[in-house]
Parts: sequence; C-alpha cells; structure tokens
Amino acid sequence: MDWLLTENGWELYLSGFWMTIRLTAASGLVALVVGTIIATARVSPVPILRGVGTLYVTLFRNTPLLILIMITVFGLPEIGVDFGFFWNAVAAIGLYTASFVSEALRSGLNGVHVGQAEAARAVGMPFVLTMHHVVLPQAFRLVIPPLASVFIALAKNTSLVAVFGIAEAAYRMYGFFNKFASEKISIFLGIALGYIAIVAVISTVSHLLERRWKVAAR
Repeated sequence: MDWLLTENGWELYLSGFWMTIRLTAASGLVALVVGTIIATARVSPVPILRGVGTLYVTLFRNTPLLILIMITVFGLPEIGVDFGFFWNAVAAIGLYTASFVSEALRSGLNGVHVGQAEAARAVGMPFVLTMHHVVLPQAFRLVIPPLASVFIALAKNTSLVAVFGIAEAAYRMYGFFNKFASEKISIFLGIALGYIAIVAVISTVSHLLERRWKVAAR
C-alpha cells in the first residue's frame, strides 16, 4: 500500500472521491429534476408534451454517455456555451440519467390508482396541481428501489469523465498506476472500495426512505 503512504497519497485518493461525490450529487439533482419533468410530460393529456417526452427519452437513453460528454465538454464551447469542464460534464451525465429517472418514475405514475387523479380533477384541480400534490408523492414512494439503482449506475458512470482530465477517483487510479505499476491490484482494490462505499450510502438512504415512507403511507 505504498501508493497511499506517500506524502500526498491519501490526499489524492480522498480528493478523487470527493470529486466523484460532487459529480454524483450535482448530476443526480439535474437528473431528478429533469427526469420528473419528462415523466410528467409523458403522462400529460397534451399530445405534444407526450411526444416531446418520448423523443427525449429515446434520444438520450440510446445515445452513449461518452458521446454526450464529448458534446458538452468539446461541442458546447464551440458555440459559446461553456460552464467549465465540471458543469459541462454534469450536464451530460445529468441529462443522460434523467431519461432513466423518467422511465422509473413513469412506472410509478402508472402504478398510482387512476381514482386518485380523478378525485383531484373532480374538485377542480388542474393537471399540474394534481401531479404535484396527489400523484407524484405516491409515485416516488413506489419507485425508490429502481431510482436507487439509477443513481448507483450514475455514481459509477462518473468514472467516464477521467478520460477528459477531471480528477475524480478513476483519474487518480490511472495516476497511481503510472507511479506504482507493481501495486496495481491493491490500487484497484482501494479504488473499488471507495466506489463500494458510495454505493452503500446510496443503498442505505434508499432503504431508510423506503421504510419511512411505507410507515407514513399506512
């Protein structure tokens, strides 16, 4: 474990995972907000909105994430849109993941009994308020496990930004490989343990939310 015991080994290791956590949190927030909007559009009574939602999911879910990152990191600056490597990468990962959040949430929306929405409309609630106050809260309770799986995949997908020089965990792993070629197995295991810890946190939060919301729903 000489790679961790060097003068700045731990610092590089922790800073890499701190970057991974920042990427995961920021991209996850983008994915959750955009995915909720797209899922709502896909069950909207307005045909144009349903079409836009379907087109979004088809486009982003079927485009390789690496291509999307290349478009945002290299393509957007060419047209004068540049928020910096970090935020451009966040945009790509977040918009890509939003398509999966949308599909998971749409299954939850379809799982809410239709009578709930009909009752809300009967008292004069418009579609947006019905979704916000009645349908979406129940849908989120139904899809916590699949959403957790989406965010776990997101956390692992952040490793792709290492290709573009963003110093997250995978980038640091390559740096350690170059300096300590004889310790590749321990370096790999050390980085893997970091990702396992992140996944464990997401899984634990998911489990706690699922238990809490089940109790609240009784």
